[in-house]
Amino acid sequence: MRALVKEKPEPGLWLAEQPIPEIGPDDVLVRIRKTGICGTDIHIFNWDEWARKTIPTPMTIGHEYAGEIAEVGANVKRLAVGQRVSGEGHVIGMQSRAARGGRYHLDPETRGIGVNIPGAFAEYARVPAFNIVPLPDDVDDELGAILDPLGNAVHTALAYDLVGEDVLITGAGPIGIMAGAVARHVGARHVVITDVNPKRLALAAEVADILPVDVSREDLKAVMARLGMTEGFDVALEMSGAPSAFDQLLDSVVTGGRVALLGLPAAPTLVDWNKVIFKQLTLKGIYGREMFETWHKMIAMLESGLAVRKVITHRLPAAQFLDGFEIMRRGDSGKIVLDWTA
Repeated sequence: MRALVKEKPEPGLWLAEQPIPEIGPDDVLVRIRKTGICGTDIHIFNWDEWARKTIPTPMTIGHEYAGEIAEVGANVKRLAVGQRVSGEGHVIGMQSRAARGGRYHLDPETRGIGVNIPGAFAEYARVPAFNIVPLPDDVDDELGAILDPLGNAVHTALAYDLVGEDVLITGAGPIGIMAGAVARHVGARHVVITDVNPKRLALAAEVADILPVDVSREDLKAVMARLGMTEGFDVALEMSGAPSAFDQLLDSVVTGGRVALLGLPAAPTLVDWNKVIFKQLTLKGIYGREMFETWHKMIAMLESGLAVRKVITHRLPAAQFLDGFEIMRRGDSGKIVLDWTA
């Protein structure tokens, strides 16, 4: 089968022939149709410090996917060959207190598909049956291929009650944009998204009814005044990992505000904890998706009108993966979906 492999510990990826994975009794074999390129995959391509410490080589990468079941293990009962599926990219152990208590997303033994174990940028992928999520007919393959990052957006946006609230999102990458769409869908009042990339801000305005602000050109306080906000944002979602964005966020939230943190800084950064303490803020770190409540909620929202398809800006055959990675590395795209059937 064709697979996108991190063959060597150096920058780049290679399209190579690999054996079709053999599954165990509790696994399924998924015939991959569509996959999404993630920021994590860009780190792996670039072979930055995080990738050098984390990624084994050689290994097939990729963790955003949709396809159909080609084979089921002997112990698998609830799934069938031919069923359309996506799946949770975090593979857990079952020994920790969190996992045994059903809080699977908090399991410290979590391993990532396409990060720690072989992934889904291939014509076939081995996935634990526990991780598989069946797709309804009205969630097609390309939406199925971006459910993983949509889940990050949903997990972050729904960390707090947003009904009637004013929401600030720092970082207009695809996940930040989708978080804005979710916030609007569930009833937030004003939703403002900030960035310094005009292309991503334009995409945000196209995808959802949210207000994009280029903070390199426009004062956020002036925007707040124009919206009639007198105290600050009730809820803030930090999606960029940029220290300057977090500083501005702290200045812009109301006293007693709530902050969800998904963006990962490239290096340790200083925080003015006086602002956090004296404003009595609540901070919550977000990683991945709640298994499997986030999956239920995001599929239900898609079925009830949540529209995020426009965040997909490029669709390419898998053989043109290099074009997709270069576009994404330049910051000239939203989500990029690769077609493994082409």
